[in-house]
Amino acid sequence: MSFGQGGPQWDPWKPNTPQQPWDDQSGRAPQQPWGGQSGGQAPDWAALADASETRNRRRRLLLIVTAAVATVGVGTAVAMAVVNADGNNQASNRPTSGLPATADIPSDTASTVPSFAPTSAPPPLDPKDFISSAKKDTAALSPDTLFPGTQLTMGERLYKKGPTADTANCASAAKNTLPKILKDNKCTRFLRVTYSKDGVAVTVGVAVFDTEAQATKVKATADKKSIVESLSGGGVPTFCRAAICRSTTNSYGRYAYFTIAGFTDGKDVTTKSTAVFTTGDDLGEFAFRQIRRRGEAQASAASQ
Repeated sequence: MSFGQGGPQWDPWKPNTPQQPWDDQSGRAPQQPWGGQSGGQAPDWAALADASETRNRRRRLLLIVTAAVATVGVGTAVAMAVVNADGNNQASNRPTSGLPATADIPSDTASTVPSFAPTSAPPPLDPKDFISSAKKDTAALSPDTLFPGTQLTMGERLYKKGPTADTANCASAAKNTLPKILKDNKCTRFLRVTYSKDGVAVTVGVAVFDTEAQATKVKATADKKSIVESLSGGGVPTFCRAAICRSTTNSYGRYAYFTIAGFTDGKDVTTKSTAVFTTGDDLGEFAFRQIRRRGEAQASAASQ
């Protein structure tokens, strides 16, 4: 009998197929897995059952351990939440989604910080207000308080203070067109002082009025002939009575102030007489500063 030809081929994985005498050179007949002919070996059902039971026990043990770990984690989270609820100031690890909505959070009105209405410091007092009206300008006034000391330094220039004068007859201290202007605007007082330096002298005249409007009108009405009468004496010879001199007119607050400057030897002042112009400008600036300082001093005293 020949093998390998003719009848159906044997398939070890198909049951009930004709079995070959052997499958290799060992001389042993090949075996089918299970469900083959009666000559094959049957599977070990007891071993398979034990293996399955072992796997089921391991799966149940794993589930029990996992559940225990999860239970411990939940208990820890609950404990942390309870501690935080008891007043711990430390931040909680809870997500923001677990917090109540803003409308559900009660407001603590008992510890509200008191609020105060905004305040602002009052504006500083204007010094000019105190020298613009006789009602406010009540500080002591005299030639020595307005022009103190015995000399005056302006920059590098030193002027010696000469005679002073103070009168309620304003017209008597003025010349030409100025007396009428002073009278028309009700001048109440006229103060004068003279300073000199290197053959040049200047007289400063300060006319006092009740209101700023009156002093301003005097300044606007005065012309080139509206001059203060020079004041001599105390070592200062007569000046600016016949010679040509330089004069100025100005006002600040309720005060109108004038200067007349010239040579003490009687020479006429020309456009080239720079020393005369400088002297007149220095004393005019000083008169303005002293009037302004008078207002500042009164404003400062009123604000305290």
